[in-house]
Amino acid sequence: MKKLLYLSMLFLSLGLFASFESVKALKNDSFIQEKEYKKIAPEEVKKEALINIKAKYGDYQIVEAGVAADGEYKLVLKKDNASITALFTANGELIKILQ
Repeated sequence: MKKLLYLSMLFLSLGLFASFESVKALKNDSFIQEKEYKKIAPEEVKKEALINIKAKYGDYQIVEAGVAADGEYKLVLKKDNASITALFTANGELIKILQ
């Protein structure tokens, strides 16, 4: 009878341990949501951002522009036959070059 009691306690404790591990695994999951950019005319980019962008990329022409809800810009810049897509903050600071 004691063995049965010990075995049942062992199985219950293993079940509790497994459930805590699964909760821990769920907490470590993270999701990255891509931003959506609303297409705008290049002239609609804020003046302050344009000044900062032109200071570093003055040789490039803005071909396409998009803006996210937080003010971040996604711009397609073209120089000669080469074009790049880049992300900029609302102030015109470079975040990342995509292409």
